[in-house]
Amino acid sequence: MRDLSRRSFVSAAVAGACYCGSATAQSPIAGERVALRGYDPVSYFTAGKPEKGSSEFTFAFDDTSYWFKSAEHRAQFAAEPERYAPQFDGYCAIQVSRGVKAEPDPEAWSITNGKLYVFSEKMAVPMFQRQTTGIVEKAGENWPKLRAAR
Repeated sequence: MRDLSRRSFVSAAVAGACYCGSATAQSPIAGERVALRGYDPVSYFTAGKPEKGSSEFTFAFDDTSYWFKSAEHRAQFAAEPERYAPQFDGYCAIQVSRGVKAEPDPEAWSITNGKLYVFSEKMAVPMFQRQTTGIVEKAGENWPKLRAAR
């Protein structure tokens, strides 16, 4: 037992905590990424702003876990994940267009043409709004390769 490092202990505790959600929720697999830093993707559409989700209401889609603020939001997402899931599995759209996976700031976002895009910083939103077509096209070209590099 002495050979266990603090990091191993903390990692095991965090992994175990992921399974404490509702019995009806799809629990994330240990090591599986939680998109949007745990913010509820449905809230961007319904509340018009990001709202923190809970591990109690979890749903896995495209090898990524999403957290929701309520069972109702989880059910909405489960019924239409393509409608609510952020583009590029919730990685920063601008960075994906540059060939890099970068986690977003959940407060930096845009719903454009009915799709949720997130960005690594708030300053990126105006840039995306000015160059939407080019960014989305380039990100779309890069995404298959980046997605495969899990």
